[in-house]
Amino acid sequence: MKTARAFCTRAAFFGKKAGIGLCILAAITAAFILSFYSIPEANNEGTPIQPGAPLYTYRIVNTYPHDSSAFTQGIFFHEGFLYESTGLHGRSSLRKVDLKTGRVLKSRRLPGKYFGEGATLHGTRIYQITWKSKMGFIYDPENFRRTGQFSYETEGWGITSDGVHLIMSDGTSTLRFLDPQTFKVTRKMEVTDAGKSVSGLNELEYVKGEIYANLWNRGYIVRISPDRGEIRGWIDLRGLYAELGGNREWDILNGIAYDAENDRLFVTGKSWPKLFEIKIIGNSP
Repeated sequence: MKTARAFCTRAAFFGKKAGIGLCILAAITAAFILSFYSIPEANNEGTPIQPGAPLYTYRIVNTYPHDSSAFTQGIFFHEGFLYESTGLHGRSSLRKVDLKTGRVLKSRRLPGKYFGEGATLHGTRIYQITWKSKMGFIYDPENFRRTGQFSYETEGWGITSDGVHLIMSDGTSTLRFLDPQTFKVTRKMEVTDAGKSVSGLNELEYVKGEIYANLWNRGYIVRISPDRGEIRGWIDLRGLYAELGGNREWDILNGIAYDAENDRLFVTGKSWPKLFEIKIIGNSP
């Protein structure tokens, strides 16, 4: 029998994030939902994937505190600070966070009707997207003043920048490249591994000429060629769940940030009490 928290969280995550806030309702409807739909196994207990591309593991370099109330949708690193986009209706926000202490230095709430998703820095502006509203917002990173907004045709999940385009995911196997001036889609790219489409692309980060993507409800990050969409490697991060403590079965891995100046890679998850600096190491046996 699942705990009430597991029922509530699973219902809130169902269909990626159904947003059902009442645990009583979640407990009543969970059995009905599960009888009709197949929901992937928990990240830390699921069957290991059988990738066509090389499989990598990791080493923890540093561990930092992270606000466990933050429903993390996306993170990025800029000028010594961590920036974070959080989700859930009525709780979505954009934050500037002190890396070493986890303290929130600045925050801007989204209106309650919006469910915050990924965020990225492009040029001198922050771009934050929302889930089903098909609406994104533009901010000045210095004071979080909103300087504009934009729309798109799909759900919004993750967003990053390659310095030329904004790159968005929508939970499928397709990435879209947007012109940052007009927000028109200039290119669509199918992400594949050994010729097979890989769906569930979520939070994105541009790292050393590759697109890193969290896979929804899986403890893996994939490294994607931005030219052809081929997966160049899988990073198995399921072992991080053992570092969190307690029963964190449904706290999804989601959040990738790269400090290009110091070559540091950071990862965290929804409601995780910790953020990890990791180093990717060799192919696993």
